Amino acid sequence: MIWLGWRQQRTETVIAAAILALVAVILVPVGIEMAHAYTRDGLSHCLGATQRPLCDELVGNFQQRFDKYNSLVGWFNLVPGLFGVALAGPFALELERGTHRLAWTQSITRRRWVATKLGLATGSTLVASAVLIAILVWWRQPLVKLDGRMDNGAFDAQGTVILGYGLFALGLALAIGALWRRAIPAAMVAFVGYFIARIFVDTWLRQRFITPKTVTWPAGKDQPASLARSWVFTEYPSNAAGTKMQPVPRACFSGTHAKCIVRPGFGYMHAVFEPASRFWALQGIETAAFGVTGIALIAFAGWWTLHRE
Repeated sequence: MIWLGWRQQRTETVIAAAILALVAVILVPVGIEMAHAYTRDGLSHCLGATQRPLCDELVGNFQQRFDKYNSLVGWFNLVPGLFGVALAGPFALELERGTHRLAWTQSITRRRWVATKLGLATGSTLVASAVLIAILVWWRQPLVKLDGRMDNGAFDAQGTVILGYGLFALGLALAIGALWRRAIPAAMVAFVGYFIARIFVDTWLRQRFITPKTVTWPAGKDQPASLARSWVFTEYPSNAAGTKMQPVPRACFSGTHAKCIVRPGFGYMHAVFEPASRFWALQGIETAAFGVTGIALIAFAGWWTLHRE
């Protein structure tokens, strides 16, 4: 049964492998070039408290040079969704064509058929997602050393969240396919649902997983060390208690806090942020949210298939 399941899933497996190969073809040459540039320019000496002269210029040139690729990698957030909906295809196709009934008349039990089909799809999705994680983590290493990994673009491509994304997309496609029994429409709807869920979490829910921290410091002074590589939600002129100055002077939008024209008592800056130390806590919460939802949807697809017939 396992060998037959692999044969029935080989087209979708080839599609997932082709997507990974395309990602590697795009990122590996750039990753090698970026690593060489990081070493050649000595950017490791621009980290920490003691920095050599011209560090700002060197880091700025490095980031500007590779920023276009960083923007491109943002689109790879769709790849786990493609893995999920593609590898759910064989299960939905069997239900659509009714060939599962023939399999059930053989020596294979219904439960074994469902478990094998869903197990192979789940395992393949996790393996493809893990390979994608390895590629993206390797590629982004120089940028992570400079900027950290808390902003949305880096956070989505690091850690374990991609495993959760893949499981969620797979589970959504399987559940819709089991209910609708139309493979292609189910895949399309599932991918749209995956995209909407990702946008919702990225733009609204993630920043509410853990209560953020706040910090206030004198305007014109260097930012506190706690803001280094952190995820800053908002930053504005304030008084010593962190109360926002209203209205914000136009000079503050120049990007240099020292140029802010402040009223008496409002010579401070206030920031709301998630520190870099919370990276793995946020990763765990988001991975669990998507992963557990995905597993529940996979289980529902199996249960519905067994009890509908």
